[in-house]
Amino acid sequence: MASKAASRDNLIQYVQIDGLVALKIIKHCHEESAGGSDLVQGVLLGLVAETANDKILEITNCFPFPRHNEDEEFDEVQYQMEMMKNLRHVNIDHLHVGWYQSTNLGSFINRAFLESQFIYQHSIEESVVLIYDPNRTTKGQLSLKAFRLTQAMMELYESTDFSPESIKASKMSFNKMFQEIPVVLRNSHLCNVLLCDLEEMAPSAPQTTQFLDLATSSYLEKKTKLLMGCVDDLSQDCNKYFNFQRQAAKQNQAKQQYLMKRQAENQSRVGRGEQPLGDDDINKMFKPLVAPPRLDSLLTSSQIDRYTKQINEFSAQSFGKLFMSECLQEERNTPAQQ
Repeated sequence: MASKAASRDNLIQYVQIDGLVALKIIKHCHEESAGGSDLVQGVLLGLVAETANDKILEITNCFPFPRHNEDEEFDEVQYQMEMMKNLRHVNIDHLHVGWYQSTNLGSFINRAFLESQFIYQHSIEESVVLIYDPNRTTKGQLSLKAFRLTQAMMELYESTDFSPESIKASKMSFNKMFQEIPVVLRNSHLCNVLLCDLEEMAPSAPQTTQFLDLATSSYLEKKTKLLMGCVDDLSQDCNKYFNFQRQAAKQNQAKQQYLMKRQAENQSRVGRGEQPLGDDDINKMFKPLVAPPRLDSLLTSSQIDRYTKQINEFSAQSFGKLFMSECLQEERNTPAQQ
């Protein structure tokens, strides 16, 4: 079973995206989202290509979901079917391979995201979700990442049992929920030639460009605030679970005392020649407490893990710029050697 689950987790070695698809996703996210705060979604189309050693998911086309109000009746499934039918009529790739979504400062791991990916992956085994972060892209890095649910998480979510015992039995942790798939951007040879020509035709960058500008400080500040919020949510969830454990321990202690009292009373009744009392009312008096589900804590921990990794990446860049600036400043202040 372990080897079978591992093979399903490694179903796709990497995701290959056409440059035009990436531009369409970026254009949709920047046009529809107000400053990156509103989430936008769309559908990914393509095919699964197999080579001698790898299994590649090629994303060759996409289309967005239209903006609509919550009061309006909008059938996403019917809309997808109509769009794919029209694309098939004009001989464009129409096979459904996943969906994409924008995110605000890397905050996307929640119940709605988990449920949507589960539905996609349950119906289409090779499907992925692309997460695009417009705020991080404006800082000089194209943030386009692909994720899938692991096979263990698929089985756990399908069981709908998120009790502590079920989580422990499945050996699930926050870093085993999602699997990040490498993303490769691909352009045709004609497109690469055109990009080279445009680069040569483009004017040279001005000399006033600040390559060592620490423009990520505001991004890191916002990311740290979001991290603090997630830590508070996780702390509140842990307090709820600790309160449940204390209540369960008190109930168990009271139940044991009652059983000892009932046992002593039955012994005295037997000594008097009477029938001992039954134990049917014990379960009615001490009803078992229901443990709070642990899915929210897993999601929050996974989101915290994403925040810490992104903060680590940007901090490493900022420290590198600081060290380079320090060296340049020392060389400027050092008098020239005769």
